[in-house]
Amino acid sequence: MTAATTVGTQPPADLSMNETPYPPLPSIRRIVENGAGALQRYPDRTSSALVGALSARLGVGPEAILVGPGSAGLCQHLVQALGPKPEVVHPALSFEGYPLIIRNVGARGVPVPMDGYRHDLPAMAAAVTDQTRCVLLCNPNNPTGAALHRDEIEDFLARIPADVPVIIDEAYREFVTDPQVPDGMDLYRAHGNVCVLRTFSKAYGLAALRVGYAVVPPRVTPLAAMTGAVFFPNSLAQAAAVASLDEAVTPELTRRCAELAVSRTRLIDDLRDLGLTVAPSEANFVWLPLGERATSFAERAREAGILVMAIPGAGVRITVGTDEANDRLCAFVRTALAAGL
Repeated sequence: MTAATTVGTQPPADLSMNETPYPPLPSIRRIVENGAGALQRYPDRTSSALVGALSARLGVGPEAILVGPGSAGLCQHLVQALGPKPEVVHPALSFEGYPLIIRNVGARGVPVPMDGYRHDLPAMAAAVTDQTRCVLLCNPNNPTGAALHRDEIEDFLARIPADVPVIIDEAYREFVTDPQVPDGMDLYRAHGNVCVLRTFSKAYGLAALRVGYAVVPPRVTPLAAMTGAVFFPNSLAQAAAVASLDEAVTPELTRRCAELAVSRTRLIDDLRDLGLTVAPSEANFVWLPLGERATSFAERAREAGILVMAIPGAGVRITVGTDEANDRLCAFVRTALAAGL
């Protein structure tokens, strides 16, 4: 897929990357624009201001915080640092980067098939052996949007040996509305083997700057820090992330996430009304379990100027976009179904 594709004079609606439909907040944009005047300077290699802001926000010591190139980049740092055991247990229909991350660090993936749209936690616990380096959970799950509840994660953690780290990827945490979905920080405080990954790319709208953070047991921090790139994140990313944590920004962020949750519900209802099966979602995207029709759906959507992400043989993930983009999607679906898609 390419963003250069157009239909007539209408630009494509890119609903393939789980980006926020909102532009950067004016205050954040000004920080980035002003920072461009100091591009000759190296960034703070310790990210001290950002680590300090996160420490204050999360109520943990700075020794428990890692910052780096988004949650995906930090996931690779952690999986590499937690060696040398060779196996990483992960859900089989989840973030497409997990298998690549595992291969990149010389480990071996142990994929566990999903239970419908959700992680099969009993099967994942059974897959843990004395060869397990760590376990990856994605909550809410990408690409299906399903979220794990507090009681089932607690039951799962009770079955995992205390020396096996469990990495909980919460890239979409800010979009969760189900009160039964736990805050990963509560799990971190209650269990000495839990690591939490989060990002500024999604709800905060800083995807282009590649900045995220991990909260880990302090014994892990120096190991993971040694695997990361020097002088990363860059200065603009650090400054924008610090500003995004300011209490003055929180109400607008909360409002945007709430509005997106409303749009998510509306999009799910509209697609279901058109006759499609749509998975429940706690993220900023929806999942269509189209099976073998996934690729053809995505190709026809692209021809109509709408970009979505297809996983061949499984389904299609569609980002919740602007009202205009969501309406274009539904109009395409209506036409495609009438044509026998």
